[in-house]
Amino acid sequence: MNRSTLPNGHTLSRMAYGVWRLSEADDCSVNANLARIDSCLAQGITTVDHADIYGDYRCEALFGEAVKARPALRDQIEVVTKTDIMLLSKAWPDTRVKHYDTSPAHINASVERSLQRIGVDVIDLLLVHRPDPLMDADATGACLDRLVDSGKVRGVGVSNFMPWDVDLLQSRMKHRLQTNQIELGLLSASAFVDGQLAYAQTQRLSVMAWSPLGGGRLHREASQHGTAAARLAPRLKALAMASGVDESAVAIAWLMQHPAGVMPVMGSNRLDRIAQFSDATRVPMDRQTWFELYELANGHEVP
Repeated sequence: MNRSTLPNGHTLSRMAYGVWRLSEADDCSVNANLARIDSCLAQGITTVDHADIYGDYRCEALFGEAVKARPALRDQIEVVTKTDIMLLSKAWPDTRVKHYDTSPAHINASVERSLQRIGVDVIDLLLVHRPDPLMDADATGACLDRLVDSGKVRGVGVSNFMPWDVDLLQSRMKHRLQTNQIELGLLSASAFVDGQLAYAQTQRLSVMAWSPLGGGRLHREASQHGTAAARLAPRLKALAMASGVDESAVAIAWLMQHPAGVMPVMGSNRLDRIAQFSDATRVPMDRQTWFELYELANGHEVP
């Protein structure tokens, strides 16, 4: 599998394995998680996407148990994780309301917890998970710079930030922001026209796509008349059959065709599904086919 190069020169795999539902797996034992990791590595998927909050603050530790059982994994994977969302959770009994916290104290503590839970010495990419209305840009930017300078974090990015949010944080940092992780796919295509992707390309930010299959909606809604998924289903099926893959691979190939070099974050606990992630890399996608799917997703032809 090809690699994606970040602005700082570090590379990630062209797809990332997202573990946000790892705690929901029927089997989330060490051996089961090692099998999931091995399936990704066999396909060249070496980047793993975490967040401190996933699984009610459990997923990092579950993944970390596998890393600690096989320490060699530390040199085979790149770790992405996120900070700043605070959930209502038994893990944080003093939290009265879901909120965001981009204070240096919280970010530093979050990084230390993530390093310990995952069982690694460095986070390859730390993302600020959501724009924080109370962010002190000077303090937050300086904190993130210090984390890079300390070697605990190789690079910093953001998630769900609009261009003006990126500009604010970047204006207070000496290190370049590396990426913006946004919701993007056939069922969430607004970023193609609302300036997000154009801005990312202008700034040469890497783009990661969360929920590229609409959180399963592409399959669940395929039989629901009038939905985008239903409009897409026959064409996706035909293209999938032509390439000997399933419809999901075609949808991911469509996303990866964009010149921004979008990196899909693929999530599943099922080994059979994980083993098919890389099928998207062998689906041909010419310009007219791309626009054909775009038209079906939107429900109308382009102006």
